[in-house]
Amino acid sequence: MVGLLLAIIYLAFISLGLPDALLGSAWPTMYRQFDVPVSFAGGISMVISAGTVVSALLSDRLTLRFGAGRVTAVSVGITALALLGFSVAPNYWVLMLLAVPYGLGAGAVDAALNNYVALHYESHHMSWLHCMWGIGASLGPYVMGFALSNGQGWQWGYRYIGILQVVLTAILLLSLPMWRTRRGGAADRPGGASDGPKKPLTLRQIVAIPGAKEIFVMFFCYSAVETTSGLWASSYMVLGHGIDAVTAASWASLFYAGITVGRFLSGFMTMRFDDPTMIRIGQATVAIGVIAMLLPLPSNVGVIIGLIVVGLGCAPIYPCIIHSTPAYFGEDKSQAIVGVQMASAYVGSMLMPPVFGLIANHVSIALFPVFLGVFLVLMVVMHERLRRVRG
Repeated sequence: MVGLLLAIIYLAFISLGLPDALLGSAWPTMYRQFDVPVSFAGGISMVISAGTVVSALLSDRLTLRFGAGRVTAVSVGITALALLGFSVAPNYWVLMLLAVPYGLGAGAVDAALNNYVALHYESHHMSWLHCMWGIGASLGPYVMGFALSNGQGWQWGYRYIGILQVVLTAILLLSLPMWRTRRGGAADRPGGASDGPKKPLTLRQIVAIPGAKEIFVMFFCYSAVETTSGLWASSYMVLGHGIDAVTAASWASLFYAGITVGRFLSGFMTMRFDDPTMIRIGQATVAIGVIAMLLPLPSNVGVIIGLIVVGLGCAPIYPCIIHSTPAYFGEDKSQAIVGVQMASAYVGSMLMPPVFGLIANHVSIALFPVFLGVFLVLMVVMHERLRRVRG
């Protein structure tokens, strides 16, 4: 039973990644059909991000009341309905409306699943699960491409993923008894742990916990590094180093490949190194990648290798921070902490890439590695402060 539940959670992480790149891959077709400017994709993305922030902040309250299994199943179901709604949306404003449940469902399942795994499974499973998310995020555009190339339209791309999410919802509902048979704790069952109901913590109470602010800033910084790299790497290579657009796009895609491969490898490394060591290894690797991008190596070798190395360095940081949360703050507070961690990550993802866009536009895109380096240094400082406060 334990192995079957773990397999379902792996499947859930793949499913969690599937919709993430759908909008980007479908939008070149969608915006023409809806007769809106290409920039309007940002509005949908921001509504989705805002929804994930809200649901992540509510995850402690929801999980204490209903249990991680129910929250996960219902959240995936809400996301499935939103995706199916996307596939029949008649205009842009309906997409904006559907983006609300889309984001709410995604944020809740993200926070609930991550905390559940942090409580009940070893660190290598957390790394491999996030590797599965990367596989899902990579498969999503292929599903959309299949629909578009076969003349089915972007609607069927969303429909395929929505149907898969409906199937996963059914599997999760059938698996609910297995979630309750895991070892005790607030993440397993509705109403809290077996020693009595617990009240959800307010945001003020969560932030006041020693070490909480440090770990939230770490998540913000990590997301700033990852999402800024993913969005601006290709432009940096084209505009900053004169690499042609096709080649730059190919090399930039290796950043996410580096994260996915890195998380697969990190799963084995966590069997030898603890979470804080893995975080430091990841941070040191990102630093090497940033430095490589700054070196004047011939044929832009430093830029290309540096970007891949930054991806490899990012790989262990996110899952290992999450997995270490119950050890730092206790199982009774971990869901509350993880929820705000997810919210911090979403805020970083939403705000920092546009901020660098302003810097690139008004100062210079050559500051790309410097921008990453600033957030890396702040993340390192916060991690060491966390270690002093909670270590």
